[in-house]
Amino acid sequence: MASDQLFPIQLPAPRAQREKPLVAVLADNAGTETTDFMVPYGVLRASNVVDAVTVSTGPGTVQLHPALKVRADQTIEQFDRAHAAGADIVIVPAMHHPDNPEVLAWVRQQYDAGATIVGICDGVWILAKAGLLEQKVATGHWYSLDRLARQYPDTTWIRDHRYVADGQVVTTTGVSASVPVSLALVEAIADSAEAVALAERLGVTDFGTAHETAAFQLSTADKARAAANWLSFWRREHIDLPVADDVNEITLALAADAWSRTFRSTARATHADATTIRSRHGLVIETDNSRATRSHTPAPTAHSPEQTLNQTLTAIAERYDVRTAELVAVQLEYPWDISQQE
Repeated sequence: MASDQLFPIQLPAPRAQREKPLVAVLADNAGTETTDFMVPYGVLRASNVVDAVTVSTGPGTVQLHPALKVRADQTIEQFDRAHAAGADIVIVPAMHHPDNPEVLAWVRQQYDAGATIVGICDGVWILAKAGLLEQKVATGHWYSLDRLARQYPDTTWIRDHRYVADGQVVTTTGVSASVPVSLALVEAIADSAEAVALAERLGVTDFGTAHETAAFQLSTADKARAAANWLSFWRREHIDLPVADDVNEITLALAADAWSRTFRSTARATHADATTIRSRHGLVIETDNSRATRSHTPAPTAHSPEQTLNQTLTAIAERYDVRTAELVAVQLEYPWDISQQE
């Protein structure tokens, strides 16, 4: 199904005489959300309708949150030297430090040069702090919307839409919106047929905007389960996700993200020999082969994003409990019901 955008994404033609739009997927080395970063990169690179590069604030390891470590293609400084005209699209994930002056200045610089800025999940805070949302329509993760509305009252905050576009800015709801908005970008760059074909290759059945914000909230039971899991430190474990060259970065990110939100476990990419591998679309992922006192290796993830999330949440329910799986789903802003799983 093609998107059904009420706030449609409209992109200008690529600048600087480019054949394809140049997309920069931004990361702060000190902490960047796993799925927000890896999924748009994987989807856009798979589309073959853009040139996508990863860009970090500094050289070396990028610590993703809540799991995995990667290395970007270029630093901000290197990107600026190589692409004086700037990017056509900048993907801004949620970051540990949304007030990082370097990040804010660079995002604003790219916007002023004409780039479309896409804030994924709590990446919206960076757009807001950079002054890009004044008098704009925007959305965000359900947990942040009330606080965003208080701090930025001159922005019209929209609920019940997985992604919203207003001129040069695009914002999304939670982590699970990263796949739909990436496909919507492909649709805006190419056409609906191209986006639908890519969705079919990825196993995505719907990338429309339909969403029910009110369905997501932390109940008293959710908070109690999170506290109980966190306090049971002696039961915490590593979730080992074996990887090799050509690993699907989209499904890896979703599985690692979900397992690492249980307050019982942290996922890590493992390899017996290599310290780094390259994902299906070229992302350098650092690996871990150290022994852990408590570790678990789940069954391999499925091929599609939805299957991966459903499979992982079901595995979490079986290993820990249903309440923990529901706690993970609400953090990811993903509608999940164990009774509907096969």
